[in-house]
Amino acid sequence: MATADPSPTTSAGATGASAGRADPFIGKTIFDAQYEIQERIGAGGMGAVYKAFQPEMNRFVAVKVLHARLTGRQDLAARFRREARAMSHLSHPNTVRVLHFGEIEEGVLCIVMELLEGKNLHGVVRSSGPLAPARALRIVAQAAFALDEAHLSGIIHRDLKPENLFVCAKGPTNDFVKVLDFGLAKVSPREVGPESIQLTKEGMVFGTPEFMSPEQAQALPLSPASDVYALAVILYETLTGKLPFDARSPNDFLKMHASAPPIPLDERVDGLKFPKALVQLVERALAKRPEDRFSSAAEFGDALLALATDISLPSSISLLPASAPPAATSVAASAKLPDLRGSSETDAEPVPRGQSGIRQRSVPAPALAAAPPALAPEPVAAPAPRSTIPSYVLFFAGLAIGIGAAALLFRH
Repeated sequence: MATADPSPTTSAGATGASAGRADPFIGKTIFDAQYEIQERIGAGGMGAVYKAFQPEMNRFVAVKVLHARLTGRQDLAARFRREARAMSHLSHPNTVRVLHFGEIEEGVLCIVMELLEGKNLHGVVRSSGPLAPARALRIVAQAAFALDEAHLSGIIHRDLKPENLFVCAKGPTNDFVKVLDFGLAKVSPREVGPESIQLTKEGMVFGTPEFMSPEQAQALPLSPASDVYALAVILYETLTGKLPFDARSPNDFLKMHASAPPIPLDERVDGLKFPKALVQLVERALAKRPEDRFSSAAEFGDALLALATDISLPSSISLLPASAPPAATSVAASAKLPDLRGSSETDAEPVPRGQSGIRQRSVPAPALAAAPPALAPEPVAAPAPRSTIPSYVLFFAGLAIGIGAAALLFRH
């Protein structure tokens, strides 16, 4: 099972002042005085997260500290190091950035990360309700592209859930996604490092049961398709507010992921219907066999973005007759959308964290606006038939008629 773990930012900052009176890290400078810890902004089962200031760079950062009482646990300390090592090798702008890692005092490990402003996807759905399809698709697509980079580096996340997708404001959008918490990641020998220990054994199940792939639920070998499945479960919940199975316990979820068909997306909530293409996309990504899903996270992300474009096109700008296939407009329209894969934003500065404890609903930027309630474009009337006679022929014909009429008048 997954252990609760603090994110690089949280809304719990209101407790920072009270926690600071007894917290030995408040006011401490770490890593040769590069960072000054100012307040605690979150806590979890494995550690705490602090807000710190980096004077040389004039920015705030997040400092994630492993509980001192846990540093003697070789497995947890190794998992903490694994998270730092895995994330430090990833540069995709939709993956939270690691800035520093090491011991801040004897036996106390910490990770310095960019500080984010916003809340995780679970909090977004909890406060706003199920998201409009186009918005949900674009949020999950960003995570898919970030994970594709991890997969190409030999890293499989293994603990994807809405709490590990952080939604924040950046540039023109309030729906910029950061993938968090690689503490349970399955990594290649190159990423593990020679000092690491074997964290998992054959037959052991790690992760969050509600979002596990069938192969992960059965402790079978994993591939990138396992993360694609978890993203599909996240998308399903983001669209409906519910999971694809009605289960009462973690073990029930494991059994259903392994063998039970998911409740069709279109039947999950009374009165909530979705485009057929969206239902089919979710069904494919939730296939029991890994080879029946998308071939990569990037392919899944591409499919999500293409569909988001199709279902969010305003019918008023369509120039096609109702009988024409809608796919013909999607390619041209997608070229106008911002590139959510973020291939050129790796050096962007982090957004400083705002006042804590304030939960505001994110408002999508115009370019990423949510789809209107009517998901299918209204029929567009075919244009009236036009004359096929060239305009210059009509002009000279009219001129000749005018001259003839003038000549008749002159004779009379």
